[in-house]
Amino acid sequence: MADIKPTAPAAAKTATSAQPKKSSNLVATIAPIACIILGYVLWRFGIGADSNFTSPDAAGGFWPSHKGPKGALAKMYEGGIIVPILIGAFLIVLAFCIERFLTITKASGTGNIAEFVRSVQFHLANKDVDKAIAACDKQKGSVGNVMKSGLKKYKEMITNTELTTDQKVLNIQKEVEEATALELPMLEKNLVFLSTIASVATLMGLLGTVMGMIRSFSKLGDEGGGEAARELSQGISEALYNTALGIGTSAVAIIMYNVFTTRIDGITYGIDESGFTLTQSFAANYK
Repeated sequence: MADIKPTAPAAAKTATSAQPKKSSNLVATIAPIACIILGYVLWRFGIGADSNFTSPDAAGGFWPSHKGPKGALAKMYEGGIIVPILIGAFLIVLAFCIERFLTITKASGTGNIAEFVRSVQFHLANKDVDKAIAACDKQKGSVGNVMKSGLKKYKEMITNTELTTDQKVLNIQKEVEEATALELPMLEKNLVFLSTIASVATLMGLLGTVMGMIRSFSKLGDEGGGEAARELSQGISEALYNTALGIGTSAVAIIMYNVFTTRIDGITYGIDESGFTLTQSFAANYK
């Protein structure tokens, strides 16, 4: 009977050191609700305080009908119920800008990514994998995490005698891809809030303006005369506060979204360069 020779294990069956990150998105659940509530509180009890009007509505309630605003800020109150929503949207933008800034700053690591990759390339050229791993521990961040996962597999493949060089390179590449798949969602998480508000805030501002204009022209039709014309001009001024808030909020969201995506692109490029460095180094040094 013919001898059956054992075949080398498939590259896909090797274990991976990359582990899923346990992360909760509690901020995305709580922050929008808290910001909308805070926006209403600021509008109702801050901007809409009785002391800001010459004829406050003593009955109060959810939406008091104050008259005679004493300043420009108080006039914003008469922009209508859309104003607190826009204030809340602006607070949401600020909240997620802070959250993304902290997360992406941490993901960027402690040093320059390009210099870090060059240092790893130097250590691998000298076949000193341990120093390369130590550089990853020092760098930290997403690039450091992906590189470290790849280096652990790199070190494992050096002593592996069952796989061919091509299979070893594929294993290293697979490890880098899996580690990258765990890092990228963390970088892009919650950016959807900024992109959504960038589009919706302007529309909400226009909605508030249209509602204010409807009220103003309604008064003009009911009352007529010079007094109505004065109230019309005042109503238009108050309605335009909605447009200003909406456009301002949208502008901040767009700018910060582009800033964060640019930084994420830089990190992603560093991750791609890391994977290329590992596979090319192994193929060159361990043929």
